[in-house]
Amino acid sequence: MDGLHLQTHFQAMNLPPDAMRFLLVVYEAWQVFDDFADGDAVKREDLHATLWNVFVGLPSNPFFQAHSAALVPAMGTGILKWIASDAVERAGEADEVSFVWRASFYDLVVLVAQLALGPAEAMRLAPSIMKLYGEKFADYRKEFP
Repeated sequence: MDGLHLQTHFQAMNLPPDAMRFLLVVYEAWQVFDDFADGDAVKREDLHATLWNVFVGLPSNPFFQAHSAALVPAMGTGILKWIASDAVERAGEADEVSFVWRASFYDLVVLVAQLALGPAEAMRLAPSIMKLYGEKFADYRKEFP
């Protein structure tokens, strides 16, 4: 899923603009960092945007400022899950469990829905949010011998 498709889904969920911007900045930054870790080419403009967004955009985002006490630990957990999946993938031990770890961004989306829209609406939206993770396990397995 790319940022434009995510934005469309976030708008349909009626997330506030600052919450959407927060999620899109995190998503795009994680994509750039993942590309960098995989040795994929990262365009200079994507690097510049990521630097700005991580060091200026996120800290100045009103949604992040209001909810950082909940968001920072969730982002930390997402990073740790990505590190865990990366470690087992590089060790040749990728499996169904490590595949699930890679979807931690959508855990953050569920949290943002809860914070922005309340628990009842987050419960209603949770299944559709988790279905946004578009990678299929069969495709994941093809990445590893």
